[in-house]
Amino acid sequence: MTDTSRSQPSPATLAQHTKKRQPERINGAQAIVRSLEELGADVVFGLPGGAVLPLYEALYDSTKLNHILVRHEQGAGHAATGYAQATGRVGVCIATSGPGATNLVTPIADANMDSVPMVAITGQVGKNLLGTDAFQEADIRGVTMPITKHNFMVTAPENIPAAIAEAFHVASTGRPGAVLVDIPKDVQNAELDFVWPPKYQLPGYRPVTTPHSRQIDEAVRIISEAKKPVLYVGGGVIKSEAFDQLKRFAEATNIPVVTTLMALGAFPESHPLHMGMPGMHGSVPAVAALQKADVMITIGARFDDRVTGQLETFAPDATVIHADIDPAEIGKIRDVQVPIVGDASEVLDALYSAYNGAGYAQPDTKDWLNYLNKLNREFPLGYEEPEDGKLSPQFVIQTLSDIVGPEAVYCAGVGQHQMWAAQFVKYENPRTWLNSGGLGTMGYAIPAAMGAKAGAPEKEVWAIDGDGCFQMTNQELVTCAVEKLPIKVALINNGNLGMVRQWQTLFYEQRYSHTNLKPGETYLPDFVMLAESMGCEAIRVEREEDVVPAIERAREINDRPVVIDFIVGEDAQVWPMVAAGTSNNEMQYARNLRPLFDDESSAAETPDTIHDVTQEGEQN
Repeated sequence: MTDTSRSQPSPATLAQHTKKRQPERINGAQAIVRSLEELGADVVFGLPGGAVLPLYEALYDSTKLNHILVRHEQGAGHAATGYAQATGRVGVCIATSGPGATNLVTPIADANMDSVPMVAITGQVGKNLLGTDAFQEADIRGVTMPITKHNFMVTAPENIPAAIAEAFHVASTGRPGAVLVDIPKDVQNAELDFVWPPKYQLPGYRPVTTPHSRQIDEAVRIISEAKKPVLYVGGGVIKSEAFDQLKRFAEATNIPVVTTLMALGAFPESHPLHMGMPGMHGSVPAVAALQKADVMITIGARFDDRVTGQLETFAPDATVIHADIDPAEIGKIRDVQVPIVGDASEVLDALYSAYNGAGYAQPDTKDWLNYLNKLNREFPLGYEEPEDGKLSPQFVIQTLSDIVGPEAVYCAGVGQHQMWAAQFVKYENPRTWLNSGGLGTMGYAIPAAMGAKAGAPEKEVWAIDGDGCFQMTNQELVTCAVEKLPIKVALINNGNLGMVRQWQTLFYEQRYSHTNLKPGETYLPDFVMLAESMGCEAIRVEREEDVVPAIERAREINDRPVVIDFIVGEDAQVWPMVAAGTSNNEMQYARNLRPLFDDESSAAETPDTIHDVTQEGEQN
């Protein structure tokens, strides 16, 4: 994949090292636009309103910024996130005051939870109206204080250049996150002497990127003595562009690697050391690798509850080495024996150098890898064929992956289709898997795919969405059609809120309370007609033999978005599964079958009802 994040200077570099020019008299709105241009922004997503009319007047004259007019501010926020995740650059969204700004709350929280560099610029009522409950006034700073990395209001026009530069710097350095800049309308109208680069000071903000040598030395000593080590890799490796360093260290030490939902693509899935994704719907060998490890090297991961399961029983015998750029994450969930604060790329470089420099032999992991590979053979990736004869959603997604390949960008909403996309698409490259991991936001996929396509137009971009998620933000297909952003949508349509239905099946005695999205067997809405009305090509697929032709047809169309409505069985379920609040040792591989990791000989043969994707791939 093209490494777009390293093709441009960082926002901090652009702001601090540009040659200073003579002041220019402009207004605050023009200063916002000029600052964005100077910082290297090329695409912004937004929707105008009263409190940002001066800003939109200034945008009208910009020849460097491509403004994409969304149909809902939530779409602007998720598009900025998708842009940032696909490119590594800061995503920018704009909204007016009041309801415009509050419509950004969900995507701001989503971006911040997943450590995505995003800057949200919101208009605000005039300073003289603040606190008066004026028309379309909302304290968006107060609302977003708990869900942003930093936020502030600009109260003087001369502070705008520094504020925008500071926002980009904070959003993109250290642990990335969402930053909100609120600018009253009268400040946008007021004049200033625009000077670039601006000066700004952040005395309390000094992210530590270089790890301490003492912790590194202790870590490599422990690793050298390990019998069952595992590299537990999180999204921090994606953020720091540490893919090559991870591969080099894993191969040098012959340590198996598990990649979390947010780290898929950070390590090639075809690599023999890759054991899959851990967690609630992870692979059996990945979960076993954590549960049975004697040393856990955690890089850029945060011990999320979806990975640990019942915390008291998680990896009981592991000595934990935890490296993260955010010191607040270290020891927050799990006790850590070797804490390392630093950027993932620098940490992995330091571990590799120290390991080689100390002359340690490669850990003897042969038996450990044989055990994990045995689990992989006995509990392969697979699925049960639908009893009602309808399409299998797993078959659809696996076929999509086989045809489209690992160079494309895949975005997913949240629910069953998200987990199937994580399991059945093969991720070989970083920044090819975009999803809402921490917040779990339904409606993420369509606008995120739009943002990814805007940021990486050369890429083939697929949104794998469910019919529940799709009905929340599908209006952004209009934006895609108007803006010539030909994303493809694989709509996994089971007529239900699938993941909620799965839990109702397993834990609530099949009492399907308000999860059925279709009245009877009718198409309501008719997604084919709906997509066509929004300027898209639309295809409905109900038979297995039509899956490949539909995908191939979608790939041929590049002048408008394409939606494929795959009608799939409503009772398909995501396996493996660790029920919420239970131990990873109680992982179910399929219904009524539990592989327990208490004994290495406890693995059972694959049930006959499982369609073995792994074996099929080996035969092919």
